[in-house]
Amino acid sequence: MSHQLIVNILTMKQVNLIIAILILSSINARAQISQKSEIFITLQKKDSILFEQGFNKCNLNAIVNLVTNDFEFYHDQNGIQDKKTFLTNFKESICQNPKGKPIRKLIKGSLSVFPLYNEGKLYGAIQSGIHDFYMINNREQYFTENAKFMATWLLEKGEWKLKKELSYDHRKPERYDAKFEDGYPFPLFNTDSEIESLLKYLKIPSLSIGYIHDGQLQQIRSFGEQKKDIPVKYNSIYKVASLTKPITAIAVLKLVEAGKWNLDEPLAKYYIDPDIKESPFLNKLTTRNILSQKSGFPNWRYLRTDKKLLFEFEPGTKFQYSGEGFEYLRKAIERKFKKSLEEIAKEILFAPLEMNDTFYYWMKTTDESRYAVESDTTGQPMKYEKYYTSNAAANLLTTVEDYSKFLMYILQHAGLSKQLYDEFIQSQTEVKTGINWGLGMQILRDLPNDELALQHTGGDDGTKCIVLLLPKSKRGLIIFINSENGLMIWKKIIEEYLGETGKEIVKRNLNKAERQD
Repeated sequence: MSHQLIVNILTMKQVNLIIAILILSSINARAQISQKSEIFITLQKKDSILFEQGFNKCNLNAIVNLVTNDFEFYHDQNGIQDKKTFLTNFKESICQNPKGKPIRKLIKGSLSVFPLYNEGKLYGAIQSGIHDFYMINNREQYFTENAKFMATWLLEKGEWKLKKELSYDHRKPERYDAKFEDGYPFPLFNTDSEIESLLKYLKIPSLSIGYIHDGQLQQIRSFGEQKKDIPVKYNSIYKVASLTKPITAIAVLKLVEAGKWNLDEPLAKYYIDPDIKESPFLNKLTTRNILSQKSGFPNWRYLRTDKKLLFEFEPGTKFQYSGEGFEYLRKAIERKFKKSLEEIAKEILFAPLEMNDTFYYWMKTTDESRYAVESDTTGQPMKYEKYYTSNAAANLLTTVEDYSKFLMYILQHAGLSKQLYDEFIQSQTEVKTGINWGLGMQILRDLPNDELALQHTGGDDGTKCIVLLLPKSKRGLIIFINSENGLMIWKKIIEEYLGETGKEIVKRNLNKAERQD
């Protein structure tokens, strides 16, 4: 079909709509005026009248004089409407909807204004943005879709009037729990100032990222403040909570590789906790089912009402995330080797890999001036506790650079034999569909490009961290955040760095997921 025939089939208004959208998509975002300018603020208020007063609150009187008499509204699903039809549909379809009341929310940061001039004289402006739409039914609010919009405003006798409004690209993107949604519709890493602005909006003091490509650390990026008025640095020290566990797991597997420890030997040979000394399951507890999160223990005994350690099921029979299991393993190893876990890890991991800023607990040499202080949901610093003994499951202090060295070591098989490394990345138990657990890390198989991912999270009050490894493509991602709100930008960072593979990783983690820290 020829181009001319296509144009003839379309109505002129439809052609105008297509052209307008193409023009909008070609506008360089950098040409928009400042959000602090008078024009931007004025049209932002006008937009609020149109949608907050009109659409959301059904105050139609607020709209009548806001639009021109020859106003036109273009919708990619409901056609073209003039002023009369537009107002009628507002009243009948939006304000008297038997299925519930739809409301619109402007996505923060999406609003842009581009002034229009004729021979240097301002006569109008193009305004664009993105809306989220929700439905309220029986006081319950739920997300339905989002859409882009473009408005043409004209300056008539000193008053801004809405000439045309386009609403297009209606779709329902996948949404997760609010604690995983940043609400920012644009790429995160366009400019450093945008990242800093988003962190402030989300009340996140600092974000540090490490990116591994082709098996090598290619990038460390740090944004925000590690504490008030002290910028975060590439070597800021974070408490990374449960990211302690992979360190412990690899240290133990290296003892196994050296023939000094046995994966399947009963730990009762070296240590018995008084709480379980009479348990019939005592001799079934092994290193293998602790590393694979099948110890049978609760996460922490202090979370139980009786504060006791006990087997909640037979070890090795099913998955249950447990910090107590790792601590039990630490006590058994320390009993046998007459050394602390810190000493063992320093000897076989930290020193050889030059992880000079990594410790299981606070040392006299720990540089507290580099510590990224944990923060609450309001962005305020939290009182942090200094631990002075090893915990195999939590409280590790480290930097993005140091932890990257550890992850690169895993990509090189961590000095383990092929047989033992294969066991490390082999599923020992299923967490949920699409996510399994190996000997110390989660495993996600059958990802895009036939990729495999190893991952672990680290979450404690005021700190949210995650690491990902893609052994096939030898990529890795390290995210440290000293904020209770840190989960909100995990998704965006993972998807932007790891593309389609990252999207699938996020989907598996967040779809009806019970995240483990």
